[in-house]
Amino acid sequence: MPDHVRIFDTTLRDGEQSPGISLDVAEKLEIAEQLARLGVDVIEAGFPIASQGDFESVEAIAKTVRGSTIAGLSRTGFKDVDRAWEAVRHAERPRIHVFIATSAVHMKKKLRMTEEQVKAEAAAGVARARSYCDDVEFSPEDGSRSDVDFMCEVCQLAVDNGATTLNIPDTVGYGVPEEFGKLIAYVLDTVKGDFVVSTHCHNDLGLAVANSLAGVQAGARQVECAINGLGERAGNAALEEVVMALRTRGDYFGDVVSTVRTEELARTSRLVSRLTGYPVQYNKAIIGRNAFAHEAGIHQHGVLEDRTTYEIIDAATVGQEAAQIVLGKHSGRHAFADSLEKMGLHVQGDALNQAFTRFKELADRKVQITDADLEAIVAEEIGAGAVHRFSIASLEVRGGTGITPSATVVLADGTNGTKVNGAGEGNGMIDAAIAAIGAASGVSGTVLDFKVSSVTGGGDALGDVVIQLQVDGLTVSGRGVATDVVEASARAYLSAVNKIVRLRERPRREVEVGP
Repeated sequence: MPDHVRIFDTTLRDGEQSPGISLDVAEKLEIAEQLARLGVDVIEAGFPIASQGDFESVEAIAKTVRGSTIAGLSRTGFKDVDRAWEAVRHAERPRIHVFIATSAVHMKKKLRMTEEQVKAEAAAGVARARSYCDDVEFSPEDGSRSDVDFMCEVCQLAVDNGATTLNIPDTVGYGVPEEFGKLIAYVLDTVKGDFVVSTHCHNDLGLAVANSLAGVQAGARQVECAINGLGERAGNAALEEVVMALRTRGDYFGDVVSTVRTEELARTSRLVSRLTGYPVQYNKAIIGRNAFAHEAGIHQHGVLEDRTTYEIIDAATVGQEAAQIVLGKHSGRHAFADSLEKMGLHVQGDALNQAFTRFKELADRKVQITDADLEAIVAEEIGAGAVHRFSIASLEVRGGTGITPSATVVLADGTNGTKVNGAGEGNGMIDAAIAAIGAASGVSGTVLDFKVSSVTGGGDALGDVVIQLQVDGLTVSGRGVATDVVEASARAYLSAVNKIVRLRERPRREVEVGP
């Protein structure tokens, strides 16, 4: 496939070098298996000489994961190359990735080598790797800041000694698209032999994806990238963005394609985020929670009529939920009425106008409006205001090292004046309080989101907790404020429970008002 762009994933190597990330063997293996399901061509599983743990991870992936080439990173020293081969030799398709710096600053300050020494090291390291396997990649580190002719001399030596892939790294994110594209083209024109040119771009100037795509335009047929853009400093080119840019803009890139299974992108992103502890920003392209969400009224109207008015990607192709309409202060009447219809609330005429006015007033005070909020607005317009069924009469929590956190709660039932008791245990005191409220109210579900913030500054600040709760397909949010975070969390959960109770009591209402 001459126009096939290989996707080389370095989440487990460069991505794990992000500050604060340390994956164990089992976690790396879980990610690698998902990367194989995603269909990446090459998985750079780690840097085997770096540590015993890294070696064991690469070895476990090589022995277990099938479908993708498994690569291990290596410096040019024979000990490095030998160790890399020991780790990847069990793979269905092993690769050794050899690198040495070629920029003046790296050679002088880091390697303390002359140009001739670097050339000798590159040739020897690649030849050693090629003695073990047929698939050898070579990278001139800091390529974008290297003297281009010297870099090409080193690359030519690498190819002459068996390298089958030449990866040109923008190690410090210094490149800009036009310049980087010309660099890739120059390498292709200058270095002779049978090899694939690759890109490896960092995001220090926010140009990693743009530079990678410029490289593809110039003839590169491998792109090194990472899930969620993880990597050193500001990260690497984001795999999901590169893949979807090639797929979505086929009119620009021509017949260049990747064979990644794009419907696995969102799932892979969530797995990497969960195991690394690195959250995905809400507005992250392709896989962010807002990537297919619409709040502006004009946008909502357009998407409801035809998705393509404001979405260039079908969300289902990346494993996301399509056309998410988020109601807020920017929403219009069309989206408001559509959301009511989907809830089974058919409001027309003056009642719709009045409800929309109330919605706008509420939206000025709240960031996002839930189904329960809409239900309360409409109920108010037809003369049936919402009533909170449960309130906390008392709450007691117990916790500490060496004991299982537990809680007991007494809820007052506003519908009949009685009180109900509940008890629960959990992973922490907040979890225990939630379990106790669930037992007392009879409403238990899945907490989809949990946010804690302070209302003011200082040690005596109020804790403000927002919980998003899903029960039997209904999703609501609740908020609680207290000087104690556990109490605030309990109040937020109970607020959500009350909304669920109201929705259950009025699952569908037909409201026909006006002409």
